[in-house]
Amino acid sequence: MGAVAHHDDEVAAELAGMGLREKPDGPAGAAMLAAGVGVFVLGLLTTLSEVSVSVHDWLEKWEWGQGVGPLAGKTTVTVIVWAATWLVLHLVMRRTNPNLRTIFWLAVVLALLGVVGTFPTFFQAFASE
Repeated sequence: MGAVAHHDDEVAAELAGMGLREKPDGPAGAAMLAAGVGVFVLGLLTTLSEVSVSVHDWLEKWEWGQGVGPLAGKTTVTVIVWAATWLVLHLVMRRTNPNLRTIFWLAVVLALLGVVGTFPTFFQAFASE
């Protein structure tokens, strides 16, 4: 703990020497976590679309452009969820100093799960026939 406090003191002194003030890490943590949630949601929607006919049909309603393809609904909903998540997390975390290492690894796990959900080998295993 002493090494961390010493490092924090050095950073504060360096920032003060440049006429800058230290800012909280919460907004960065919010952005990282929202990115992980966004990738996870895309993978989840891709898999759920194969599992459930009603989810598939609902997502097709989001296909606004001709020729965009089957990902249009999934990506539209994903972007809405990602943006809303980022906004809410930013508002909640903007004045905090969370553990960015923990948030980073949580975002990585969410993103990896999301990527797995977008692989045809994975989501086709759940396809409703």
